Amino acid sequence: MNPIILFDGECNFCDSSVQFIIKRDKKEVFHFASLQSEAGQELIKKFNVPPDVDSMILIEDDKVYYKSAAALRISRHLEGAWKLLYGLTITPSPIRNAVYDIVAKNRMKWFGKKDSCMLPPPNVRKRFL
Repeated sequence: MNPIILFDGECNFCDSSVQFIIKRDKKEVFHFASLQSEAGQELIKKFNVPPDVDSMILIEDDKVYYKSAAALRISRHLEGAWKLLYGLTITPSPIRNAVYDIVAKNRMKWFGKKDSCMLPPPNVRKRFL
């Protein structure tokens, strides 16, 4: 099973993050589902994701990763120097997650909100659940 990234489909920052990942995931490792979608809701239930989780979620090898752990695990699969960010895993997770939480808490205020989830272009639609 390919790793799956769950994201907030109404968040402009989250949408931009997904587009960023797609452009740098040349091997098409990741699949995607918005948290609002039926597939996203099924995965949330299947993996017992707490309802208060306000972050991008990575499901990889039947394990769930949140916050900075998810972001850094994603980075290791991306083309270019982005995979070097995975080295930040040596930083204690409370420090990494404090920075992540600041962005997550303010993402709607800073980047805005969409009225609905984006419709992916045909060439990447197959990667969305």
